[in-house]
Amino acid sequence: MVIDRSRRLALAWMGAAMAAPLLARAQHQHHRMAAPGAPALGATAVYDRSGVLWSAYTEGAQVLLARSTDLGRTWSAGTRVNPSPEATDPGGDARPKIALGTEGEIYVSWTRALDQPYTGEIRFSRSLDGGRSFSAPVTVHKDRQLIAHRFDSMVVDREGRVFVAWIDKREVAAAMVAGLTAHRGAAVYFAVSGDRGASFGGDYRLAEHSCECCRIALALGQDGGVRAMWRHVFDPNVRDHAVAQMYPDGRAGELQRVSFDDWRSDACPHHGPALATDAAGRLHCAWFTGAEGRAGVYYARLRGAEVEALRRIGAETAAHADIAVSGARVALAWKEFDGRQSQLCALLSEDGGERFRLLRLDSTAGPSGRPQLLLAHDRFYAFWNRLHEPLSLVQLT
Repeated sequence: MVIDRSRRLALAWMGAAMAAPLLARAQHQHHRMAAPGAPALGATAVYDRSGVLWSAYTEGAQVLLARSTDLGRTWSAGTRVNPSPEATDPGGDARPKIALGTEGEIYVSWTRALDQPYTGEIRFSRSLDGGRSFSAPVTVHKDRQLIAHRFDSMVVDREGRVFVAWIDKREVAAAMVAGLTAHRGAAVYFAVSGDRGASFGGDYRLAEHSCECCRIALALGQDGGVRAMWRHVFDPNVRDHAVAQMYPDGRAGELQRVSFDDWRSDACPHHGPALATDAAGRLHCAWFTGAEGRAGVYYARLRGAEVEALRRIGAETAAHADIAVSGARVALAWKEFDGRQSQLCALLSEDGGERFRLLRLDSTAGPSGRPQLLLAHDRFYAFWNRLHEPLSLVQLT
């Protein structure tokens, strides 16, 4: 397997000491599964209305939920989400997801790894009693082929409907059966529940020709709709980004291209975008590109079809940015490697993304997950899961 420039950039982000393991894994990738009893670095978190912080994460083949009432300084013991252990895909963009319903429901989704390489199922469970117990896990999608259904994302709209989106390769499988030699990328599919997660309608296709292993970013619009942003594979092999709206009846809105980096690559970088909506209905986006001469992380706003305020974020090793918006305040957080440590950095804007100030928040010499931005009591926090400081919060001040 040829290691292209995007993979070499990935090696630079992680440092020379970690380059050899990544190269070896690039030669023969399979599902990453955490060792039994070891917490995986892939974790997500959310604040509820009362200020309780909830986190979903994995330990071995177990998906767990924990709560904190003191800004992540201490956590409850983990509650089992899946009563029976099952192989999970816990790392990077495949980490378990958590969302809260409008009536106090707690929803958790994750990717279950199957027996064949790159295959999986999107799993879902809910708690209706404040996280004390969870329903028996179900598979969200109706398609049961032994193919890739992976990299789930989840959001709850203002009507309480649960949207779950994922990367799906059923078109690739159909092309192989038909004897076709090539199919660009995978596809984005979604399912919707209107009964508090008791059942799902779908499978609905949002877009064909998505990148195969990058997370899908979801955000609520001012009109109550759900926007999705993903890395698309434009003809012939340009891996830039697109957005579209998902409707609860399964309809898909028109695809709009967001980034124009012209990154031509035949490999997926495992590096999805971030998306948030402001009070004026503008979309705030962050993404990574490995395009020649402009590799790095970028921020932009979308006003209708217009892309504005485009700017580069951080150093050349910047990676895995997240974004959050509160009123006119816009926050971005990301990691970058300085040759010795992973630095947690942030940008904060008070004027809707026109001007930003740089914040150096924290650093670690050990392994760490991908930062997630949270909003609580009108303050921004970066949720950063590290091997020796798990499930921790860093305030953007």
